[in-house]
Amino acid sequence: MRPRYLRPAREMPEIFLYRAPIDFRKQANGLALLIEQELGRSPFTGALYAFTNRQRNKIKCLMWEDNGFVLYYKALAEEKFKWPKSADELMPLTGEQINWLLDGYDINLLKGHKMLHYEALG
Repeated sequence: MRPRYLRPAREMPEIFLYRAPIDFRKQANGLALLIEQELGRSPFTGALYAFTNRQRNKIKCLMWEDNGFVLYYKALAEEKFKWPKSADELMPLTGEQINWLLDGYDINLLKGHKMLHYEALG
């Protein structure tokens, strides 16, 4: 696989996927207001928030970095992003999962075996 230089870091501590499609005319300040007013979260914590449009062929990621917003934008030429569906408005992701999503994988299908917790054998 080719190296990707303009991608969210795999070590990012907080990444959130916003489930509902948004108006893609929104820029950094409009997305920050959505985070603050609709989600009740501070856009200044350094967390990354990922958004998509109705056609699911574009992604915008917003994060605060020291003294300003970073806005990452990707528009697919032909395909669509596999956007997870859920009842929750926000879905927490790992750095690996956001990069899988950007690569076109369905992150709902990339689940390992469930973790088992036993107390005894007998």
